[in-house]
Amino acid sequence: MRPISLAPHLNNTGLTDADGLGGGGFNIWGNTFPADELPPAGGTAVVGEVPFLFPVAGVDNVRCRGQRVEIPPGSWDWVHVLGAAERRTEDLLEVCYADGSVRGQWLRMSDFWPQTEPRFGEVLAFRCRQMHYPRHVQRTMSPSIWAQRVPLTIPSDVVALVLPDNPALHVFALTLQAAR
Repeated sequence: MRPISLAPHLNNTGLTDADGLGGGGFNIWGNTFPADELPPAGGTAVVGEVPFLFPVAGVDNVRCRGQRVEIPPGSWDWVHVLGAAERRTEDLLEVCYADGSVRGQWLRMSDFWPQTEPRFGEVLAFRCRQMHYPRHVQRTMSPSIWAQRVPLTIPSDVVALVLPDNPALHVFALTLQAAR
């Protein structure tokens, strides 16, 4: 397994603490996840035996706008994604190969909204006990972050991934799994 740093692509704040409620904007209403209920910022979070580089609080996730994520060239079998959507969504993740070819693979992610069940076979990575609003903490809402995986049908010579241009889709972390 190879966790990938998303630091150059982070463009959204989805995690806040109770003292910084107004600094977030995971969705149009400014909701955020409570950082103190999630893994330590900048550490490794393991979900279903998959290690993810958990982002540092602040600008901590990628709101998908077609970012190209360079990856170590190799024979990769799966892309594991730690993320959530502002509503359930599915869009194409472009897989770029060394020879210049590109293949689309579906990236499907369920809603972060409280008490939503997975719609696309994801694993529940984290469910918080409360949700942050810009001016208050809502203790009766439990937002979710999901772990999803995307198959790479041609696993050899993958050099980059292009995230969908879909601002409703948020990615907190990516991990590659080598072909066996």
